[in-house]
Amino acid sequence: MRKSINIKRGLNLNLEGALTDSRPVTRIIPGRVALTPDDFPGFRPRPELSEGDYVGTGSPVMCDKNDPDIKLVSPVSGKIESIVRGPRRKILNIIISSADKGDAPEATFTVNGNEDADTLKHLLKISGLWAMMRRRPYDIIPQDSDSPRDIFVTGLDTAPLALNLDTMVEDKIPELTAGVAALKKLTTGNIYICVAEDSTLPDIDGAEMRSLPMLHPAGNVGVQIANIKPVNKGESVWTLDIVTLAKIGSLMLNGRVNPEVSVAVTGSEVIKPQVVTTLPGAPLSSLLDHNIADDGVNHRVISGNVLTGTPEGIDGYLRYPYRQVTVIPEGNDNAEFMGWASLSPSKMSESRSFPSHFFGRKFSPDARLQGGRRAMIMSGVYDRYMPMDILPEPLIKAILARDIDRMEALGIYEVAPEDFALAEYADPSKIELQRIVREGLDYMRDEA
Repeated sequence: MRKSINIKRGLNLNLEGALTDSRPVTRIIPGRVALTPDDFPGFRPRPELSEGDYVGTGSPVMCDKNDPDIKLVSPVSGKIESIVRGPRRKILNIIISSADKGDAPEATFTVNGNEDADTLKHLLKISGLWAMMRRRPYDIIPQDSDSPRDIFVTGLDTAPLALNLDTMVEDKIPELTAGVAALKKLTTGNIYICVAEDSTLPDIDGAEMRSLPMLHPAGNVGVQIANIKPVNKGESVWTLDIVTLAKIGSLMLNGRVNPEVSVAVTGSEVIKPQVVTTLPGAPLSSLLDHNIADDGVNHRVISGNVLTGTPEGIDGYLRYPYRQVTVIPEGNDNAEFMGWASLSPSKMSESRSFPSHFFGRKFSPDARLQGGRRAMIMSGVYDRYMPMDILPEPLIKAILARDIDRMEALGIYEVAPEDFALAEYADPSKIELQRIVREGLDYMRDEA
């Protein structure tokens, strides 16, 4: 029998542009895709192919300089069109065109079901699935030397306008079971799978099942860890989502990984919110073709949700974790009377100073900051949106001061940037909390 976890702190943003059905309605296979190494914290990319080389589906495109067995693989068969670099020759992304597929074969893997832990780690690395997992502390891809205390699988997405993950895996129970059996070889602890209270998924053999309310940020794996078994200094846990777990199970059962993903196309500027089946790194223009409102306003196209997503623009690409695209008004062409001080009932706010706080209607906010950045106000507002046993405001101050001892004492090993996203939304000081936390985690890792 699965146990329930009661989460009371949090907030669900009532936004326009939600899905009416979480099942895919169309399949879009683009002519090119992009692999972006920045999507995988802790991965130091080294290209294994050059421009003009051919690559097969599931074959490696990049490896990690620190561990060459860890690969980022191609989701499509085709030609390396370009390697896009930024300052100091940093690899921004690698573009793969499927217009000319060449003769590179699709990658398959030999699996017999009796793999030991070392063999299984190697399989996950070369198949590209290792990079889809994260470890706490530091919120980076796992290290080969890790011996995770436990492994946490999140099976619910509570972010604004997110899709229902149940529909992505409801027909993949054998794969989920095989995935759990594989991961149990990598830890002496438990495999925890967290799902929504109303989830229709059955209990998965070998896993400890937990249910949570659909109150954001209950879907964040950091919140789940904090409310089940927090991470202490010297410990590590691995995390992944339930879709990746099913892909691991498919690898163990079939010797291959299906690269296709289901993506929620949402937001108030989307004409028809829907779920499409596509490939990781797909151009956002292909997913939004003829589906953005022609209402004369500038648009912000986000790969991800409005809290943690990456503003890519219409010419950008689908970024990890490849589950959502959101389009909202940019707001830079809005000549609103009184600007940020306006008390318009159409302005979304959780503050009781605004009339909209008392309305139950859906809102269509734009991307404006609505005020200037200022010194941190110790008001306790962060605590209302973080159901974790940490002190967020003192932790942010310790990160800014680069005080390692204080960061450790205040719980930095338990958190990831996404855990501060809701607090960043509500923050009256307009502080970039997610960026600060990411920099703090990287600093701790460099100093370790």
